[in-house]
Amino acid sequence: MAEEVDPDAMIQRYKDRAHAVEKRDLPLIAPAEQDFLDDAIIGDATAILESGISTLTVDLRLPGAESAS
Repeated sequence: MAEEVDPDAMIQRYKDRAHAVEKRDLPLIAPAEQDFLDDAIIGDATAILESGISTLTVDLRLPGAESAS
C-alpha cells in the first residue's frame, strides 16, 4: 500500500455511512438495514494498529451487560 492506513479515519467513515443511512428519507429495507447495522458496528469499534496489523475491537454486549459479570 502506498499510503499509511489510518484506522481511526476508517472507523469515522463507517460512522458517517451509518449516519447517512439512518437519516435518509427512504424507509430501511433489508439490504440497507443490514448495511446500517454493519456500518454502525464498525463505527463503534476501537482500532489498534501494530506492526502493520489492524485490530478492531467491538463490544457487542447489550447496554448494562458489562456490569453483570
